[in-house]
Amino acid sequence: MIRNRNKAGFTLIELMIVVAIIAIIASIAIPRLMSARLSANESAAVATLRSLSSAQAQLQSSSAIDSDADGGGEYGYFGELAGADPLRISAAGVPAVGAAGDILTPPVLSTAFGNVDANGVVTRSGYCFQIYLPDGAAAPAGVVEVAGGGALPDADNCEILWCAYAWPAQVQNTGNRAFFINQEGDLLSTPNRATAAVQYSTSGGGPAFSAAYTVADMSSPIAVGAAGVDGNTWVPVQ
Repeated sequence: MIRNRNKAGFTLIELMIVVAIIAIIASIAIPRLMSARLSANESAAVATLRSLSSAQAQLQSSSAIDSDADGGGEYGYFGELAGADPLRISAAGVPAVGAAGDILTPPVLSTAFGNVDANGVVTRSGYCFQIYLPDGAAAPAGVVEVAGGGALPDADNCEILWCAYAWPAQVQNTGNRAFFINQEGDLLSTPNRATAAVQYSTSGGGPAFSAAYTVADMSSPIAVGAAGVDGNTWVPVQ
């Protein structure tokens, strides 16, 4: 009796060959897929920072925030830009938190960016984002955003200075490079590898305000093609 091979299914050897082929394909495809995802997340982070730069310019030029009542518009935090938090106001010439419901309408950033965590960080598409606004010191330090309240930045310095960073939520898994942008639209990156002086990852592991500056002063030059305060080399993003 002749066996009908078409109905007999795969032999053990044939199955082993198929499994081996699948393993080879996976070993090639999976790293490429991961690389493509990391690249896409980094591109999205750069696009987000550029959108943030435009949003800050719109907010400042509108004078929607003028917390010292001098007629000069100020830069804002994610919660203010996204219409999630009240805009800072002037209380007899002194900066103060606005009343509930006194929000930017329409917002200049997606409302998703109003979801700020306890570290003052917004996480989107595998990247963490943080805005720093300046304090009133002669060498301004960055004041981090605090959801629901916290220290207020300096009104005068907020008319001319801000910066933001983006870094991977999980380095090597959701992205590699870390990025910086400021009020001039200067966009920098650092490789953020394990051999870096400082490696950034997770919401609580982001750069200090001074990371990409030459000294710990938001009014100082940024580290273009040189080591910043964090010891990492920062280069322009084209």
